[in-house]
Amino acid sequence: MNDRYDAGYGADQYELVGYDEYGQPVYRQVPQRQTPQQQYDPYSQQGYGYDPYATGGQQQAYDPYGSGDTGPQPPTPAYDAYGTTHQQQGGSQASPYDPYGRTATSGQQHRVAEQTAYIPQQAGPVEEPQSQDRGGPEYHTEQFAFVEEPDQDSEDVIDWLKFTENRTERREEARRRARARVIALVVVLSLAAVGGVGYLWYAGKLPGLSSSDDRTGTGTPVSAQKRDVIVVHLHNTGKGGTSTALLVDNTTTKQGTTVLLPNSLALTGDDGNTTTLAKSVDDDGSAGTRDAIDTVLGTEIQGTWRLDTPYLQNLVDLVGNIEVDTDTDVPDPDAKSKGAAPLVRKGEAQTLSGKTAVAYATYQRPGEAQNAQLKRFGQVMQAVLRKMTSDTQGATVTVQTLGMIIEPPLTDKDLGAFLARLADLAKGGDYRTTVLPVQTDGTLSARASAGVVKDVLGGTAKSPEKDAAVRVSVRNASGVRDNTDKARVVLLNGGFTFLEGGSAATAATSRVVYTDPADKEDATEVAKTLGLSAGAVTKGEVPGNADVTVVLGRDYTPASS
Repeated sequence: MNDRYDAGYGADQYELVGYDEYGQPVYRQVPQRQTPQQQYDPYSQQGYGYDPYATGGQQQAYDPYGSGDTGPQPPTPAYDAYGTTHQQQGGSQASPYDPYGRTATSGQQHRVAEQTAYIPQQAGPVEEPQSQDRGGPEYHTEQFAFVEEPDQDSEDVIDWLKFTENRTERREEARRRARARVIALVVVLSLAAVGGVGYLWYAGKLPGLSSSDDRTGTGTPVSAQKRDVIVVHLHNTGKGGTSTALLVDNTTTKQGTTVLLPNSLALTGDDGNTTTLAKSVDDDGSAGTRDAIDTVLGTEIQGTWRLDTPYLQNLVDLVGNIEVDTDTDVPDPDAKSKGAAPLVRKGEAQTLSGKTAVAYATYQRPGEAQNAQLKRFGQVMQAVLRKMTSDTQGATVTVQTLGMIIEPPLTDKDLGAFLARLADLAKGGDYRTTVLPVQTDGTLSARASAGVVKDVLGGTAKSPEKDAAVRVSVRNASGVRDNTDKARVVLLNGGFTFLEGGSAATAATSRVVYTDPADKEDATEVAKTLGLSAGAVTKGEVPGNADVTVVLGRDYTPASS
């Protein structure tokens, strides 16, 4: 290694003066001198010719490698890292030494500004503050901890930060999942609500939106729906009496219905007189009863099926028995003692043969209303349809096997095809049984019959023929019973169809009510026919089987009086 450094960066000369505590060489600028310098050989075994540390002109030999004998040497001063001398043997005080080429005489010294050489690949000395006290406490490198040196505390901090970060991430992930679940739940509930409302709207079951004129179960209005209707009369050949029902096949909505008609239903005969359904079946026969029902309910019945009890028994046996949820015990008519077991037991899913089915369908307990027996008949009919084949040809064969006499215009093939369609609906759960509600006097109330007459039978939607007579329902609120018959005669003579509307609470004035604006002219004509003023005509609620309703008040004066 060279003890002088001259890299061609100017006239200044540098020489090696020692090594710092890190083992790095330390240089300093050689002061300019006028006298010629002696030859300097750092590797000489005889010592240096020039001693840069001499304080007086006396030279001292210096061997940086400690080799060779240089003769007697004065006591060597000890220096600390800041160039301050320490006491040696003999108590002599040496000159202070600065490893960066600066000297001090005694005591506290201020640094003398001088140019410090910059050696390539060596960091220059760090300038210390001017006010630093060299006589302060001494520090050593082992007393300092460097950032680069990992220790246990830093590892713990890193582990804690990782733990905190992981826990935070898990919490955030849990929150995101919770929000996703809530959103998914809200979406599912919304879709379910929309679907439910849509189904109720489609089925016409939304409160406040369903009415007789609404679309029910399909996009087609009630008035435009196509229905096939057959009336069936069950004749009890053993005990007498009849039970009547309408079998309805709504081919538009794909719904089947059995509408049970009470025997007390008020009808108008061909002569214009009021009668009941039971009397009409016995007196007017199938054709006359069918026309009277059409008039009252506004239906269009395609045919009449007369079903005597022996044929019902054979029909049940042909389909292989039926199952019915019976609502009462039916006693055995052939029992010899009162304590004998009933022919039909009350209970769910009771298996009925042909004989027991007839007994249950025609049974009416003493003092029981006829509607209870009608419901049992309806149960048996629906159970038969569930067991009957849905094949048209097979159903036709079943009808032909019974050997019944089919009244024209209905044929056995027509009846077989009709029953096959109803059987298919009954098997699929698209079939129901209902009773036509009538008042005690046999008339239809506006509210009670609207759902059945309008929605099931489409009675209000029936467009009357061009020359069809206007149907007028008369309710007597005058307090005089004979006024109903007098009004009937007047209306029949005027070309109107009379419908018995029953009695009502006494009213002071008479009213002629219409619902459809198209019937306003007919209502006005009815008022004139009855001798009522035009002011009596008003818009209101009319029963489904009528076009115009007349309420006779105390002010009504019959034309014949």
